[in-house]
Amino acid sequence: MTAAVTRLGALELPTLHELRQVVEHALEGKPEVVELALITLLARGHLLIEDVPGVGKTTLARAMAKAVGGDLKRVQFTSDLLPSDVLGVSVYDQRSGTFVLRQGPVFANVLLADEINRASPRTQSALLEAMNEGQVSLDGQTLPLPEPFFVIATQNPQDFSGTFPLPESQLDRFLIRSRIGYAPQEVELRLLLTGETDTARDVTAVLDPVTIVALQRETKRVTLEHSLAGYLQSIVQATRTSPLVSLGASTRAAMALGNAARARAILRGRNYCIADDIQELTVPVLAHRIRLSSHADGFTPSREEAETALREIVARIPVPL
Repeated sequence: MTAAVTRLGALELPTLHELRQVVEHALEGKPEVVELALITLLARGHLLIEDVPGVGKTTLARAMAKAVGGDLKRVQFTSDLLPSDVLGVSVYDQRSGTFVLRQGPVFANVLLADEINRASPRTQSALLEAMNEGQVSLDGQTLPLPEPFFVIATQNPQDFSGTFPLPESQLDRFLIRSRIGYAPQEVELRLLLTGETDTARDVTAVLDPVTIVALQRETKRVTLEHSLAGYLQSIVQATRTSPLVSLGASTRAAMALGNAARARAILRGRNYCIADDIQELTVPVLAHRIRLSSHADGFTPSREEAETALREIVARIPVPL
């Protein structure tokens, strides 16, 4: 990959290197998180971030939206939030004597759904249907969502009072689940000294929505060689037979891992996948899609245990030569 352009298929597209740089500059000290967010975007997926408040979730969303030249909308999910507050509603216009459709915040390139588990299941389902279908049905009209359409949803893993946990079928709509974590000490110290509260403020657009959509199409064309597809399938099948797992990964989960691996390849300047693409993404793509066997009545295994179980499974699967 050159510093200016990379040639992929029949297209000559601006490199993703600068896109990655500007987002990493806004979310300093978190290159792994930025990579996962870009992988999710390129694979036409959505990102679920489980972390405590104040670690940079909004900063990541703002930086992503600005860097791709798209618009950002943010919704604070609460128990009284209605589906119409997210999707939109028809309002009667007295001047014209007709109903006018007012689009909701879901009509954006990047939507930050803050604390999604605090909304009712009805509102959650309305958003997740839009994520899955890429369109919204309002008053008999089917309206396509902008392209690209990228949802970054957040959950606080420490405070579940008054929340509505997402069931497996809805968690499955998120390509990747990730966490951000606290800033490195040197970054946090610099923020304290400068008093900077908006590190995404100076992010400039390095790509545009049309180019991002073209890159998403190219991502689908990245080669996943037959032996690597078999390797991926072996990992998924192992989740279905492991005594540690009561609910293994589905076929859709396997396809999600393949799409994410293709996106990681293109982000790193390749038009073909390697085993590392699958290994590095197995945990963030599959951990929220499996259910571990309970160790005791009434005990629910933690997220960390699910991730550890997946790493053990991956370690046991031979890598194709």
